[in-house]
Amino acid sequence: MKNIRVLIVDDSALVRQSLKEIINSDPGLEVMGTASDPYVAADKIRYEIPDVITLDVEMPRMDGITFLQKIMTQHPIPVVICSSLTPTNSITALKALEYGAVEIIQKPRLGTKQFLFESKIRICDAIKAAGRVRVKRIARTVRRVEPKYTADAVLPKPRSNAMVQTTDKIVVVGASTGGTEALRIFLEAMPTDSPGMVIVQHMPEHFTAAFASRLNGICNVTVKEAENNDSILRGRALIAPGNKHTLLKRSGARYYVEVKDGPLVCRHRPSVDVLFRSAARYAGSNAVGAIMTGMGDDGARGLLEMKESGAFTIAQDEATSVVFGMPQEAIKLGAVSKIAPLESIAGAILRNCT
Repeated sequence: MKNIRVLIVDDSALVRQSLKEIINSDPGLEVMGTASDPYVAADKIRYEIPDVITLDVEMPRMDGITFLQKIMTQHPIPVVICSSLTPTNSITALKALEYGAVEIIQKPRLGTKQFLFESKIRICDAIKAAGRVRVKRIARTVRRVEPKYTADAVLPKPRSNAMVQTTDKIVVVGASTGGTEALRIFLEAMPTDSPGMVIVQHMPEHFTAAFASRLNGICNVTVKEAENNDSILRGRALIAPGNKHTLLKRSGARYYVEVKDGPLVCRHRPSVDVLFRSAARYAGSNAVGAIMTGMGDDGARGLLEMKESGAFTIAQDEATSVVFGMPQEAIKLGAVSKIAPLESIAGAILRNCT
């Protein structure tokens, strides 16, 4: 397969150079060019169309959001937003997803060897995921194999029949590329008395708080970024914080979450596999699991463990998935009880929670 060609757009020469080195270090990627602002980028695109654009949100002459809107309304190209970690940038980056951006990545910065290694994995994986997306024109303004841990690195496998049936159901959901919009559609369909939910959406730290706040303002259920020891309550959805694993736990009749550090699992932190394994271990047949759009296989094995522990499991279908990676891998493993289009997932879950 040909390499994915990337255009880097950022006003910082240091960031452009850092991204260039990271991207070119992956045998499946190559930097087509760099641009210090959208005007320079537009000139380059006239002569050669990249497969993916990495785009800063704050730049001179034209901001990234305006440039993104022009791209998506005139000549759609998969765009990965590359943002620094500030509250303002977090909100802007989420707005970019509404306007058609595919992924958000954190700008590379100096750190430990392990931090730089993990940053490289996240950046390259986000670009590869974007390269598989067929973006649509928006009419409104809106390969070297790296070490890959499994959920064993965070939580042992569940024992069979570990949980006695209770009256309360717990819903756990995993999503990645395309998941921000999928989760909005899913959560808007959930009523105020919905079962308690815990959600992993692959997203950098700090962005998850803004994402949860945005969903909380438009959904009937309460949505918040998960904090350690938060209870899982009816009518509330907890979003796993970026760069932390989130596990479901149980003490007596009370379900709650544990937020903890740990290695990348299936190349992610938070990992869907970690959440799903914890649900299999501590909720068993009291849980319902849903796996949505996303690249890779994070969540597939955990969903199988949930199904084997008696949980009802559901996967988003190919037609409504932005990237049919995670659902497809779960289906291949036999981990899925039902395959459904995005618009039907909420109803299917509610029917299996009565």
